[in-house]
Amino acid sequence: MIMRRLRQLSLLLFSFLICGMAFFQLFARTGSTIPTNFAVLLGLVVALSLVFWGLVLHFLPYTSQVIQPCVLLLTGLGTVMIARIDHEHDTEVATRQLMFVCLAIVLSSILIVAMRDYRILRRFSYVSMVVGLVLLLSPMLPVLGQNINGARIWIRIPGLGSLQPGEFAKLFLAFFFAAYLFDHRDQLAVGGRKILGLQLPRIRDLGPIIIVWIASMGVLVLQHDLGTSLMFFAMFVSMLYVATGRASWIVIGGVAFAAGAVAASSLFSHVGARVEAWLHPFDNTLYNRAVGGSYQIVTGLFGLASGGLFGTGLGQGHPYLTPFANSDYIYASLGEEFGLVGCFGILLLYIIIIASGFITAMKVKDGFGKLLSSGLVFTMAFQVFTVVGGITLVIPLTGLTLPYMAAGGSSMVANYLLATLLIIISNAANKPAPETLSETFQHEALAALRDRELKEREAERASKTARRAKGGAQS
Repeated sequence: MIMRRLRQLSLLLFSFLICGMAFFQLFARTGSTIPTNFAVLLGLVVALSLVFWGLVLHFLPYTSQVIQPCVLLLTGLGTVMIARIDHEHDTEVATRQLMFVCLAIVLSSILIVAMRDYRILRRFSYVSMVVGLVLLLSPMLPVLGQNINGARIWIRIPGLGSLQPGEFAKLFLAFFFAAYLFDHRDQLAVGGRKILGLQLPRIRDLGPIIIVWIASMGVLVLQHDLGTSLMFFAMFVSMLYVATGRASWIVIGGVAFAAGAVAASSLFSHVGARVEAWLHPFDNTLYNRAVGGSYQIVTGLFGLASGGLFGTGLGQGHPYLTPFANSDYIYASLGEEFGLVGCFGILLLYIIIIASGFITAMKVKDGFGKLLSSGLVFTMAFQVFTVVGGITLVIPLTGLTLPYMAAGGSSMVANYLLATLLIIISNAANKPAPETLSETFQHEALAALRDRELKEREAERASKTARRAKGGAQS
C-alpha cells in the first residue's frame, strides 16, 4: 500500500514539474513577468490538487493511480496555451480558467467525500433522466437561452455569465442510461431475424434507440449543435452494445444517425454549411464566406503544418491567428508550437485515461458500474475524437471542446466530475476481495448448512405427516 501511494504521488509531482517548466518557459520567452494573481491561482491549484490526492488516498485507497496525474497534466498544458494566446490578445482568459479549475477540484473533492459508493446513483435513474433532459433543452428557453456562433447551446445566468448545460447533461443521462440498460439488458439482448449474418434485434425492442435518436435529431435541428447530438447518441449506442454484446445495435445506430445527419444537411443550412466547408475547405468562395466558411479550418491546418514534427516552440508560433484558438481550436494551437510529437503526447494522455476507464469497466463486478464507467469513458473518447477529427478534416467540425484543455468553465467542471466518477468506480474495481477462507468463517458456514439441513428435514417430516393424516381421513 505504501509503494502504491508513493507511485501515485510521484506521478502527481511529475505532472506538476512538467507544467511548471512550461509556464516558466512561456513567460521567459514572451519577456513578461507572471502576474501576482496568476501565480497565486497556480499555487492554489497545486494545493487543492494535493488535498484532493489526500482525500482519494484516505477514502478510496484502491483507486486508479493514473487518472488524476493525466488530467492535471492536460489541464496545465491547456492553460499554458491559453495564457500564451492571452499575451497576444491582451486578455485574461487563463486567469478565469484557473478559477474554474479550482472550482472543479473543490467540487470533485466534495464528491469524493460525499459519494464513496457510486451505486447510490442507480436509485435516482429517472430523476437523472429528467434533470438531464431539462439541462439539455434549457438553452431553448426564450430568456435564458443564448445563440452564440450559430449554435443555441448556452444559457445566461445573471451574475455568473454563460453556462453550457449540455456538458452536465451528459453526466445525468449517463446515469440514466446505465440504470435503464442494466434493468432491461436481458430483453434487449434477445435476437430477432438474422440478415446477412447479422443478428438483428426484435422490432419491439427498438423503442429506446428510436426515442434517443429522435432526441438527438431534435438537438441537431433546434440547437444547431451537431457535436452534442452525435455525442449523446453515440454514448447510448455504445452503452447498449456493452449491455447486450450485440454488434447489430452499433450497425443500426450508425446507419440511423448517418441517415439523420444527411437529411439534416440537406434540409437545414447551418448543417449543410459545415459539411460543405469540410468537403471543400480550400475553395475560394467558401474560404471568404462570412458565416459558415472554411477560414477557421484552413488557418488551423496551416498552423498544424507549420508546427512540423517538433513544433515552433512555446511562445514562438502564431496560434492566435486562428479564430477561437484557445477553445475550439486549442488542439491546433498546441500542434503548432508543440509539433506532431506534442500532439501524439496529448493523445497518449487521453488514451491512458480512457484505457484506465475500460480496465475499470472490465474489472468491476457490478453490472451498473460496468455500464456507467464504460458510458463515461465512451463519452470522453467520442468527444476527443470529434474535436481532433474536426480539426484534422476527418469529420466535419462539431463545436465541441477538448476536455480539460479548452477554455470554458462548463466543460472543465463537468469533465473533472466525470474523471472523479471514474476514480470512485475504479476503487470498487481494484478493491481486493474479502478474506472468506478463515477457520471462523468455515465453522460458521458449516453450522449454517447444518441448521438448513435440519430445517429441511423437519419440514419434510411435517409434510409427510400431513399427507398421512389427510389420507387416513379420506379412508
